[in-house]
Amino acid sequence: MNGISPQLQALDEQVQNKLEWRYEMRREAQEILPGLYVGPFQPSWRLATLQALGITHILCIAESREQHLFSARFPENFVYLILEMRDADDQNLIRIFPQTQAFIDSAIAQGGRVLVHCGDGISRSPAVVTAYVMCKSGLSHEDAFTFVQSRRFCVAPRTEFQHQLEAYGPIFAANQTMAADAGAQAGQRARRRGREDEDEDEGMGESGMDMDREIDTDMTQRKPVPQWGVGLAA
Repeated sequence: MNGISPQLQALDEQVQNKLEWRYEMRREAQEILPGLYVGPFQPSWRLATLQALGITHILCIAESREQHLFSARFPENFVYLILEMRDADDQNLIRIFPQTQAFIDSAIAQGGRVLVHCGDGISRSPAVVTAYVMCKSGLSHEDAFTFVQSRRFCVAPRTEFQHQLEAYGPIFAANQTMAADAGAQAGQRARRRGREDEDEDEGMGESGMDMDREIDTDMTQRKPVPQWGVGLAA
């Protein structure tokens, strides 16, 4: 691949699941990252297809008028997360990214496989998956989208969603930095508490030794108490 960033080229070489695109494949789901698929609603209706792909979790991005079509059809077979989101410029995709990423991470950590779908698999679900690729790979929104599109050629998030993906990059990076700083500060506080506890233990040990010495000195300086019948005048 010519004219692409080294990061994108490295990810592209690492994830060998590109296909020769055919038009009818737009109604199927494609694997973007290992265990992560994106597509339209049709595969979510086909139990045999889902089982053949090894799907365990289904993330559906639907608007209210679509939810009767995209309800959890096989709740005994799969874990579902259904989020309401219209394919419109006034929709805030960024607000659902933490929830969608946590759902995908949890599924993959358990050895599962996730299908992310919306109505046609062209705008909303690819935008969600692009955000996930950005977070996991560190790619820019342009490179992450190029990577997703190389696996599902028909994806085309609306322009407003692309702007939100561009804005999300710095937001995610800032959150990561804040989390790292918070973790470092927590570690410093824990180490400081550990040192203070050690100093306190040492201080208590020294105080105890001083007290023992004082008691010993006091005991040696005391006059012996006469015993009954011993050393007393008759």
